[in-house]
Amino acid sequence: MIGVAADDITGAHDIGSMFAKSGALVHVFSYNPRLTEQDILRWQLPDVIIIDTDSRFDSPATAYNKVFQAAKLLQGLGCRQFYKKTCSAFRGNIGPELDAMLDALNEDFAGVVVGFPKNGRQTIDGIHYVHGVKLEESEFRRDPVHPMDRSSLVELLQSQTKRRVGLVRYNVIEQGIEALRSETARLREHYQYVVFDVVDQDSLKAIAHALHQLPVFGGSSALAEELPLRPRERSGQGPGALPPRKGMGILCAAGSLMPQTKAQVEYMRQQGAHVFELESLKVLDERERTAAIQGLCSVMGAALQQGDDVIVHTSNDPEVVAETKRVGQALGLSTTMVSRLVSEALAEVVANCVEELGLSRLLIAGGDTSAAVCSRLGVQGMRVWREIEPGIPSCISLGDVPLFLVLKSGSFGSSDFFVKAVAHLRSGNGVAESSID
Repeated sequence: MIGVAADDITGAHDIGSMFAKSGALVHVFSYNPRLTEQDILRWQLPDVIIIDTDSRFDSPATAYNKVFQAAKLLQGLGCRQFYKKTCSAFRGNIGPELDAMLDALNEDFAGVVVGFPKNGRQTIDGIHYVHGVKLEESEFRRDPVHPMDRSSLVELLQSQTKRRVGLVRYNVIEQGIEALRSETARLREHYQYVVFDVVDQDSLKAIAHALHQLPVFGGSSALAEELPLRPRERSGQGPGALPPRKGMGILCAAGSLMPQTKAQVEYMRQQGAHVFELESLKVLDERERTAAIQGLCSVMGAALQQGDDVIVHTSNDPEVVAETKRVGQALGLSTTMVSRLVSEALAEVVANCVEELGLSRLLIAGGDTSAAVCSRLGVQGMRVWREIEPGIPSCISLGDVPLFLVLKSGSFGSSDFFVKAVAHLRSGNGVAESSID
């Protein structure tokens, strides 16, 4: 088995979809200090176990402890290869979490592969690019929690760890498997982490085939698609039946501030979907928060019951976002706390609609929002199902009343992704066809 620790829920599904392409059974679980081997063994033992530590916004010490415990748990379950899934823009507690995995496993080396060409991420001479733009000049420079102000992956990682960080450049990778193995072995004598350039999918294929026996990898999900994997043969491994839609529309919730998600919401508006905004400033006032949530649930519920698709999103106007942060700071709230309050309010809107209307199919955009929705709905385990676009799969929750979900990273997906995802959710795409009305 392969064990993965991911720092947010959409990243967990992202890498899960890469392994699932090869026919692997992939389960995702939410970390908490009480999560045990029996909680995971309750379900059919998969080929890949992913634990979402939800640690991107934590302090470095908290993130370290979560990943350390998650790695120990994965090791105890019998995993023999490990992957520390990071953001494809290298945001978060990258160093502490990689350190935690090596420390927990008593390993001394990890290969770090962040490039994801299918989603516009390349690493060239150690410099990371997003759709051809240096990371420090991309939309991630304006990230409200983790603003990325440099582009060198080696520098970014070295600033967060005492272990030494080296680099394998693309000209070595292009020389083939033997040259790549030789250079990695040479660097391994001097460095505990080695970052690999990724120019295109061929770079990933070369790295995967040269180094697939490494005990520990770190980075984005992209390498997982190329790693040789032999899933165990199973019978009857399909998920359980989903409740019927009862003619309801599909509910979409977007909490991400990324331009990709903003474009996807606008595209859906143009296609005739009902679009509602949860005003972020109202979330910070308890009385206005309650009234805003109740008002949204009422109008959204009416549209959903008519069979119409509905999108609810948080304020994404830059001036409103800046004002929300300013008001939050005046109330003694950090940027992270404000972000979580907004995500939790959006999750409450979604949960109220699910509980009142019996919805079983949801599209959620944004890692923090996805985590908040799953927590509010009591979803602790999921099976990765089908990829819709690179890095964005659907999943089925593990539980007595399964939910059919798409949890999307804010910066992933084409402008018409919501349209594709809604069609996927509505059809069921092979999940319990007899229950789809």
